[in-house]
Amino acid sequence: MATVVDCADPVSLLPGMREARAAIARGDLVVMPTDTVYGIAADAFQPYAVQALLDAKGRGRSAPPPVLVPSRSTLDALAETVPDAVTKLADAFWPGGLTIVLPARATLAWDLGDTGGTVALRMPDDRIALELLAETGPLAVSSANRTGQPAAQTVQDALDQLGESIEVYLDAGATSGPLPSTIVDATGLVDGSGPLVVLREGVILREALEAAVPEAFIVPVRAAEPEVPQPEAAEPEAPDSGTEQRETAPAAPDVPADREPEAPQHPAPAEEPRPTE
Repeated sequence: MATVVDCADPVSLLPGMREARAAIARGDLVVMPTDTVYGIAADAFQPYAVQALLDAKGRGRSAPPPVLVPSRSTLDALAETVPDAVTKLADAFWPGGLTIVLPARATLAWDLGDTGGTVALRMPDDRIALELLAETGPLAVSSANRTGQPAAQTVQDALDQLGESIEVYLDAGATSGPLPSTIVDATGLVDGSGPLVVLREGVILREALEAAVPEAFIVPVRAAEPEVPQPEAAEPEAPDSGTEQRETAPAAPDVPADREPEAPQHPAPAEEPRPTE
């Protein structure tokens, strides 16, 4: 039977958090509060745990879960490259409701699904969530609901949809939902192929993002292709000094080989007048 932990009770919170950490280590699932909605958490580095998360939601590998991190420094540990604009975004909105998609480090031993080599990262602004993340490390977390159903704003909402597929439920009361996190794709900033793209607008509005990093929304200008130098036309050589220039007769016009040149035409002599009859 699933365990429900009352996080508002100090007596049950400490053993409840220990049980949640143990469940994560075993590859089981935990429902935890975040600053947006409740989420299903699994060890990001255990592929079978991530698959169990997808199964609990009724979702395929084509929709990989985001990864929640305990600190700003974890961003650099999981992403291959972090552009300056992304650093500004993290400084401005982390912890908080901003999920950032970046190329993942190729050396990471995990399988989140069909990610195309990217990872969606977020640092939540919730005490319980951050305490659990500090103990477990990065967690694959997706909203605690069956696919197509409303995201859970209370533990009871999650229980009704997920039931015994979850090992531990951490009940911290109602979340601030119903809006999820805002998701931005920063991969174009890494390779210079495009600006920051808002994939989903949630608790953080686009206007706030543009105010924080206006340069990230500018479409890059591609450099013009270099022109291929054309060979210069050769200048006519000047006559050698000391050599007299001889005058030459103008060339005769070409005559077709199959036709003789025409004889010059002369006017015919006038006929003498004849006597009249």
